[in-house]
Amino acid sequence: MAKQSNLSHPAAPQQTRRDFLYVAAGAVGTVGVAGAVWPLINQMNPDASVLALASIEFDLSSIEEGQSVTIKWRGLPVFVRYRTAAEIEEARAVPLNDLKDPETDEQRTKSGYEQWLIMIANCTHLGCVPVGEAGEFDGWFCPCHGSHYDTAGRIRKGPAPKNLVLPPYEFVSDTLVQIG
Repeated sequence: MAKQSNLSHPAAPQQTRRDFLYVAAGAVGTVGVAGAVWPLINQMNPDASVLALASIEFDLSSIEEGQSVTIKWRGLPVFVRYRTAAEIEEARAVPLNDLKDPETDEQRTKSGYEQWLIMIANCTHLGCVPVGEAGEFDGWFCPCHGSHYDTAGRIRKGPAPKNLVLPPYEFVSDTLVQIG
């Protein structure tokens, strides 16, 4: 009988203690780097106070027809105006070619709630706060640089390039609006 030699068959690779130490050190190093980097990434998330102001609900029931109130949202003043039928009619009668930033009255209000006009109260020229129910168009007037806005918050005269900005909002009920 011939004696078999182990030299003709390749030996199965053997796991050594050194291989285990390489894998374990790599895993511990990866977890350590992730643990060090996570606080740096997490600090870029918005603060809890900012998230709390991301949206607000406002009760409209206390506002009378023809009245405006100014509320605060995300640190910005916001005009909420309960427009009269005459103001709505006047805003709809303006030809679009008379406007610097053409937008219809319907584009600036929500369907079914046309009497409510909700806008960020910053002049689009330099960020001043316009005065309500003033100016040549009985809307808003920015006394700093002479911008005149109509009853739909559209720029009609002066240096402001755009209409007053509309924040994202929706009506939760007939008397409750959520801004943001």
